Amino acid sequence: MRLNPALSLELALLGFLRQQSKHGYAIHQELSDPAGLGPVWQIKLSQLYALLGKLEDAGYVTTTTEPQENKPPRKLFHLTETGAAAFRDWQQSPVGHGRSLRLEFLVKLYFARREGVAAISHLLAAQRAQCAEWLANEQEIVAEERGNGRRYGRLVHQFRLGQIQAMLTWLDQCEDEQ
Repeated sequence: MRLNPALSLELALLGFLRQQSKHGYAIHQELSDPAGLGPVWQIKLSQLYALLGKLEDAGYVTTTTEPQENKPPRKLFHLTETGAAAFRDWQQSPVGHGRSLRLEFLVKLYFARREGVAAISHLLAAQRAQCAEWLANEQEIVAEERGNGRRYGRLVHQFRLGQIQAMLTWLDQCEDEQ
C-alpha cells in the first residue's frame, strides 16, 4: 500500500523513529514539545495512532508488543528500511506549493536540523530552486497580464510574487541560522 502524496506529513512521523523505536505516546510527547514541532503541528493522540496504523499497513513501520505489569500491553513502533528510505526521500525534497511552506516545509526543516548542516543546506538549496521556479513563472504571468490590460489579474500575481520573494528572504535567514 502506498501513501497518498497529499498526506505526506504522515511520513514526518517516521522521523521520530530514525534514532530509536518508540511508543506512540512518546512520539506524541516529542511532537507536542513547545521547543520543537509543538508550535507548528498539533495532532490528537487518537489521530497519531491512526496515522501510525497507516504507516504500518504501508510497510514503513513494524510493531512489537511489550507487556506491562498491571497495565495493558503497549505497541513499540520500529522503522523499517522501506520507511527509512521513504522518510529520507520526503525530507530531502522541496515542497511543491507555497502554501506547504508553513507546515510541511517547517517539519522537514525541523528534521534536517536534527540531521546536521549538510541536510539543512541540501533542503534549503532544493527549496530555493523550487521558489526560483515559482518566481519566474509568476513574473511571466505578470508580464502577460500587463500586456492584456488585466489589472486585477496582475495584482493577484504581484501579490504572489511578493509572497515568493518573502519566502526566498526567509530561506536566506534559515541559512544564516545554521
